[in-house]
Amino acid sequence: MDLFLNESFPSGFQWATSSESFKVEGGWAEGGKGETIWDRFGHEHKVLNNQTADLACDSFHKVDYDTYLLRGLQVDTYQFSLSWARIFPSGHKDTQSEEGVLYYHKLIDALIESGIQPVVTLYHWDLPQALQDHGGWTNQSTVEAFKDYADFCFSRFGDRVKTWNTLSSPWVVSHAGYGTGKHPPEIKDYVATHNMLKSHAEAWHVYNNKYRKTQGGQVGIALNSDWAEPVDPSRPEDIAAADRYLQFMLGWFAHPIFVNGDYPAILKTQIEQKRAECPHSAPAVLPVFTHDESQRIHGTADFFGLNHYTSRLVNHSDGGCTPGPQGVGDFQAHVDPSWPSTASDWIYSSPWGLRRLLNYISIEYLNITKVPVYITGNGMPSEYSVDTLEDTGRIKYMRSYINEALKAIIEDGVDVQRFTVQSLMDGFEGQQGYSERFGLHHVNFEDPDRPRTPNGFWAASCGLHKPKQATNTQVFSSFLLSGHQEQWFPHNR
Repeated sequence: MDLFLNESFPSGFQWATSSESFKVEGGWAEGGKGETIWDRFGHEHKVLNNQTADLACDSFHKVDYDTYLLRGLQVDTYQFSLSWARIFPSGHKDTQSEEGVLYYHKLIDALIESGIQPVVTLYHWDLPQALQDHGGWTNQSTVEAFKDYADFCFSRFGDRVKTWNTLSSPWVVSHAGYGTGKHPPEIKDYVATHNMLKSHAEAWHVYNNKYRKTQGGQVGIALNSDWAEPVDPSRPEDIAAADRYLQFMLGWFAHPIFVNGDYPAILKTQIEQKRAECPHSAPAVLPVFTHDESQRIHGTADFFGLNHYTSRLVNHSDGGCTPGPQGVGDFQAHVDPSWPSTASDWIYSSPWGLRRLLNYISIEYLNITKVPVYITGNGMPSEYSVDTLEDTGRIKYMRSYINEALKAIIEDGVDVQRFTVQSLMDGFEGQQGYSERFGLHHVNFEDPDRPRTPNGFWAASCGLHKPKQATNTQVFSSFLLSGHQEQWFPHNR
């Protein structure tokens, strides 16, 4: 059990909330926007209740409304993603939608006028369908297309946008989109990770070579990862299995960027062992970087972005010749039945895992390359119910996770500089449609005008009644920390 830490966040610490283009924008075919893989997925009736992102939250038409909500929260920063197909409908620079560009100009300008720093993600899962028709992330040509797209965005928005995420949660794209096939494009091919890493690196180099000197911004990547705790910490086999879990999730992307330009040795060794054990049905094949590619990828991040929501208990288990991380990695993942559940079947509240993961990242990836950690996504979904606007479940989840981040900063010395709460409002959550609600604002999806209502926790406590002399950091941290020192939160492991 861990006692609540009653301390303040450091001066200059940034509070943020977020959204993602296809989850909130709507306007799926307006202003010259091209089709995305999520448009196609929804239109092929592959989403819960045959829902689509066609209208979503209608944020494409509600810049002023959404900015008003952000001013009410008094956040320092708003992180949002661009729709590649809204800017380049075909995914290539020879097609350009000026109306799409103007939409993002309007949003960025409105944020700055409101004293809110825009943080922009270039890609959050919504690949232009025209690129997917030619293989998407499995096609090397997508690397060049992404480089051109990033270059264009830096040139048009970089005078005002000073923090960029190239990709957000690319492991989910690799695993669900190209591994299990549960997300679009429903393909199983691990070369997608290879090309996403190269795309990230090319975007970073474009900024570094062409824009950094004049714009003075920073470019990184937002990687998602659970924490993995051994089921039995006294068993070396479980300790090793938990490490493989982390290497197969976080290390797959973080090791090439932050360590040496190549995949983790443990991952490579494990895959080679499986190829030897399964000569007729190798469950995974890992592409190889050339020396020049490794050099180009290594060191291409000005910060470590982390999306984190939950943890797992992991033990060793022979996966045989079964594809997928658990089969190839020889581990099984579990949740403790005592961990509070959420509306998602994969997010269970285990806040102590965040602190352990932040310490792991600091040691594993940032011991030589000293860059700050930005928590680029943390939150939990609820189901719509009478309790939705009271938001009691999210209160406990967010308070405890934020406090674990504070412990990592104050007690462990981890350089965490930003915390992003997911998300500003409910949205289209992929396969789950509108059934899972991450928003600090409730959206009525039955009303075509898509009205937003602040959930009670945030409306009453995080800025709508902010004293004039209080800083944004004081508003968030004082509510989340004060008056609840008597509460204990599970450490468990």
